[in-house]
Amino acid sequence: MASAEHGKKLRIMLIPFFATSHIGPHTDLAVRLAAARPDAVEMTMAVTPANVSVVQAALQRHGASSASSAVKIATYPFPDVDGLPPGVENLTAAGGDAWRVDAAAMDEALTRPAQEALVRELSPDAVFTDFHFFWNSIIAAELGVPCVTFSVIGPFSSLALRHLDGGGSDLQEMVVPGFPGPEIRIPRAELPEFLRCQQKHDRFNPGPGVQGISRCFGIAFNTFFDMEQQYCELYARSADVKRAYFVGPVSLPLPPAGANAGESPCVSWLGSMPSCSVVYVCFGTYASISDDQLRELALGLEASGKPFLWVLRADGWVPPAGWEERVEKRGMLVRGWAPQSEILSLSSIGAFLTHCGSSSLLEAAAAGVPMLTWPLVFDQFIEERLVTDVLKIGERVWSGARSTRYEEQVTVPAEAVALAVTRFLEPGGTGEAARVRAQELAVKAHAAVAEGGSSHSDICRLINDLIEAKEVVVGGDTIVAGDIEAN
Repeated sequence: MASAEHGKKLRIMLIPFFATSHIGPHTDLAVRLAAARPDAVEMTMAVTPANVSVVQAALQRHGASSASSAVKIATYPFPDVDGLPPGVENLTAAGGDAWRVDAAAMDEALTRPAQEALVRELSPDAVFTDFHFFWNSIIAAELGVPCVTFSVIGPFSSLALRHLDGGGSDLQEMVVPGFPGPEIRIPRAELPEFLRCQQKHDRFNPGPGVQGISRCFGIAFNTFFDMEQQYCELYARSADVKRAYFVGPVSLPLPPAGANAGESPCVSWLGSMPSCSVVYVCFGTYASISDDQLRELALGLEASGKPFLWVLRADGWVPPAGWEERVEKRGMLVRGWAPQSEILSLSSIGAFLTHCGSSSLLEAAAAGVPMLTWPLVFDQFIEERLVTDVLKIGERVWSGARSTRYEEQVTVPAEAVALAVTRFLEPGGTGEAARVRAQELAVKAHAAVAEGGSSHSDICRLINDLIEAKEVVVGGDTIVAGDIEAN
C-alpha cells in the first residue's frame, strides 16, 4: 500500500457541476475518500458561494463522523450571467432560467478563470473534476498534478451516448451498436438534444468533455461493478481511458438511524405504514413538469388506492379541489427537499416512481426498491433501459409517445398512472419479481462498499495511485496527468 509522505497528506480538490444532483455525490465521494484513508488524504470541496449550503447539507447527512467533519469547503465566484439574479448559482434554484446556468458551466471563457485561480491558489496534489469542466485536466497538467473525472452517470449510459450515432440514418428508432447484453433500442425522440440535432450525414463528435477524460489520470464512476459489470469492463478497455475506478454507491453506507438531529415528518409517517405498501414519487430537482401533468399524476395516485409519498419541487402548483382532503389518510405531499436515501431505506417503501436520474436509480438499487420509470430529459431515457431492459428491476409507467423536449411531451392520463401503480404494487403483481431482483442487487451494493468489496478496493486503489503520482513529483520528475503507468 502506498503511503503519504511523512507529515503531509494528499490534498485533493473536488470541483462539481452547478447542480445539487452533482454536488451531493461529489461531497459523498469526498467523505468516502477521507474515511478510507484518514491518515493520508485531505479533502476540499470547491463550489460557488450559493452552493456552500448544498455541500453542508450533504455533509450533515453523514452525521457527525470524523470523515465528514474533515471535508473542507473553498469558494470561487460564480460567473456573471445575463438574466440571472445574484445568488442563483444552481440548476435547481434557477427554475426556468436553468439553461442559463447550464450554458455558463459549459462556457470556458466564463467559468474557467475563477476555477483556475482557486486551483492555482490552493495548489492541490490532485484535482477531481466534473465532466462539464473539461479545462481542469489542462490546468492540472500545467501544474504537474493528476486530474480525475468523477462521473455521476454510470458506464452504461456513458457508453451508450458515445456509441450512439445520431446521424447517418433517417430511422426513428436507434439501436446502440457494439453493446454487450440485451439489444438497446431508443426512439430518436428520446435521445438527448445534442444527438437529435445531428444531421443524417454527421458523425458523432466526442466534444471537449470526452477529450478532457482522455487527458485525465483516470475516471471514477458512482456505480459498483456488479450493477454494470459488462459495461464497466467495456469502459475500462476504452483506448482513451487510462484508468477506470468504480467507487459507488458513494451514498453508502448510510449513517446509523438517529445520527442526524431531528426526524423528517415524512420519515415518521412512513414508519407507521405497512411493509412495501407505499409508492414514493419524486422527479428530481431540475426538470419541469406542466401543471396539467401534475394534475393527472395527482388524480392517478388518488385513483390507484395505494399509499404514496410525493416529493414535489413545484412550489406554485395547486392540487385539484378537495384532493388533499380525499387522500390525507393514505398520502403525503412534501414540497421542497426530503431525505431520499433515508426514505428509500425504509421497509414501507414498495416502489419508487422516478424520473430516472442516475443518482436516484443508484440509491434505489442500493436500497432494494423496484422502480416505476418516468424519464423526462437528458440521458434519463437511456438510464431507464438499464433499469427495465438490463437489470429488470422496474417497468415503465407509460408506453405511449415520449420525448426529451418539453414542448413534445404528451400528458400521461390519470388512468395510466393509476393502472401502473396498482399493477406494480398488487400482491402477485409485476413489481414482486422486480423487487426480488432489486433486493439481490442491494445486497451486492452494500458488499461492494464494505471493506474488501469491489468499490472500497477501487477507492483504496485510487488513493494509492494518486499517492504514487505525488511521490513521483516529489522525487523531481514532474508528471503530466496520466503519465504514470496504469495498474
